[in-house]
Order: sequence, then C-alpha cells, then structure tokens
Amino acid sequence: MSKIQKETPASGHFFYQRLIIIISVVTLILIGLISIFSATQSLDAGSYKFLERQIIWLGIAVVAGVFVSFVDLDGLKRLIPLAGFIAVVLLFLVLIPTIGHWVNGSRRWITFGVIGFQPAEFAKIPFIFLLAYYLSANQRYLKTLLRGFLVPLAFIAVFCLLIILEPDFGTCALYGAVGMMLLYLAGTRLTYLIPSVISGGTLFLYLIFQDPVRLSRLLSFLDVEGNKYKGAYQLHQGQMAFGNGGVMGVGAGDGRFQNYYLPEAHTDFIYSIIGEEFGFMVTCLILVLFLVIFCTVILSLRRAPNLFQGLIVLGSIFMIAMQALINMGVVTGLLPTKGISLPFISYGGSNLVVMCVFTGVLINCLRSWEHLPIRSERRKLVEIAG
Repeated sequence: MSKIQKETPASGHFFYQRLIIIISVVTLILIGLISIFSATQSLDAGSYKFLERQIIWLGIAVVAGVFVSFVDLDGLKRLIPLAGFIAVVLLFLVLIPTIGHWVNGSRRWITFGVIGFQPAEFAKIPFIFLLAYYLSANQRYLKTLLRGFLVPLAFIAVFCLLIILEPDFGTCALYGAVGMMLLYLAGTRLTYLIPSVISGGTLFLYLIFQDPVRLSRLLSFLDVEGNKYKGAYQLHQGQMAFGNGGVMGVGAGDGRFQNYYLPEAHTDFIYSIIGEEFGFMVTCLILVLFLVIFCTVILSLRRAPNLFQGLIVLGSIFMIAMQALINMGVVTGLLPTKGISLPFISYGGSNLVVMCVFTGVLINCLRSWEHLPIRSERRKLVEIAG
C-alpha cells in the first residue's frame, strides 16, 4: 500500500464503530433496568421506587453523555486543573464526619437532602483528564525521573490516598491500576514503574492486614465453602445463584436468591441475579458486550491525533472495562469481595452518570477522528492497535 493510501481519510466504518458502542451500551443499560426491577421487589414488593430512581439518573446520565460527545475536548484543557482541584476537595470533604455520610462501614457519600453522590465516582473523570493533560504537556520529559514519573505518580497517590481513607480499597485499586497503565502507555520507563507497583502492592496488602474487616474478606475468599456462613456468605450465595440459573435461567422475576438469601443484590452482586434469572447465555452476552466495546475502541486508537486524546480515550475505556472485570471477577469468586459496581447495570446514579460520560468521551473522539489520516509517525500509544 502506498503512502498516499495509508493517509487517506477513514471511510464510514467509524460511524459503525460508534454505532456498535452505542448499541452495546444501550443493551447493557436495558439489561440493568430489568434486573434492578426484579432484584428490588424483595426490598419493596410491588414498588417501582428503585426503578424510577434509576431511570431519573439515567436521564441525567444520557444528557451528560450526549453533551460530552459534542463538546470540544481540547478546548476543555484550561479547565482541567480546576476540575482536578475540585475533585480533590470533594474527596477531602467526604472524610469530614459532618459532611460525609457513613454507609456500610465507609464514608463515601455526600448528601443534600434526598440527593446523594459519591465523590470517588465523579472524581474518575477529572482524574483521567488531569493525567492525560499533564502527560501530553510533558511528552519530551516522560523518560525522566521527576517530570516523567514522580510528578504524575504524586497525582495518582493523592487520589488513591483520599479514597483509601474512606476506606474504599476496591476503588483505590482501580484508580491505581488505571493510572499506572496510562503512565506506561504514555512512555514512562518501566525501571521506574515496576518498583513502584511492587511497593504500592505491598503497602496495599499491609493496609488490608491492618483492617480486620478487609482481612476477613480476603481469608474468606480463599475458603468460600468453609466461610459460607461468615465472611464469604454473600459470595457463596452469589455463586449458588449462578448454579440455580443454569444455562437458560429460571426466568425474569422468578429468582429466589434476591428475595431470601443475597443482600444488596441490586448493586454489587446484580451479575449473580442476572445469572440466576437469565442464565449463562445472558451473563456471557454481557461479557461479550464489554469485550466488543473495549476492542472497538482499541482498534480505533491508530487515528488518535495527539497524546492527550489518545490517553483520555484509553483512560475512559480502562475505567469501564476494568470496573466490569473486577465486578464480574468478584461475584464469580475469582477476586476477593470489593464494593465495585457493574458499569451500566448496577443500581446507583453516580456510577451510571460517570460511565455515560466516559462513553460520551469515546463517541466524541471517534467522531472527531473519522476524517483524520493514519500517519507513520504516530507514537507507540496510538499504534497499539495496529
């Protein structure tokens, strides 16, 4: 293929890539609404309260996602430091007893009357944009110790420290993993990254061993059957729900585990309810839909015009995909129990809005990249797919 052919603008296949992402996300949301309604009947029989709340949040999420899909992302750069500062302030405020709301052993919520939100969820957006903005603005220094590693590492550490103080170990791990992957893909040296990952992992395990509740969850995860009436009760019931559903499921609304056995079935363990009511086929469909979204985005990265847009796309898809992977790993017993929602499906407005905003970022970039040529001098980041 000649050089001219390589730099020919993309054809309409980018339209189909955006369409694939939108259809996949809409399908996940519909599955979530059906499952939330079924899973919450045991909490308030005959009531549409939880479903109505989720639909209201869905409306807000769609508006936010559509807005982001058309906004000029490069034009937002001047607002990124301010957004990062506000996110850090909110993460600090939620730790104050008179402001943060204590729920299930953690101080994660800020409430205003009947409305509440989780700062750690909304902070995911400025976190990704802040890292992408800094790394793209310091491309020539990415191989250096100070500006290429220590400064962006400090950004990651501030967010992780405030989140782990809530405490929220699962979300802290998500932030840390996504942040370190962005540093690696931007070009930071592995000789800096590997020791820091090992040190961070060691510190993370130390903190778990200092927390009796988290330690109990970890030890229970290692022996689910032996702790099925103690620390692994929820995990054991979730696995039983999968077994009860079999291949085709027992039918929508006919599951029994959300009614009698599985607490908080509409949030972190909703994947188990889907497995019981809709069976193995639908749980596989959900996995495939997330995989389709991930692969579609990765295969589009070759046309990223600059490091900034490449990194915000990677950060967005990593936040969606890794959160889904962690949730499904937890409910299937592959990972220790963590309070991580299943994107687009679990009950909860904060996470739904954030996931739709990230989807809007993906759609925005794919739309703006549609007529850009593939150039041979693209950085390693945007050549990852090709």
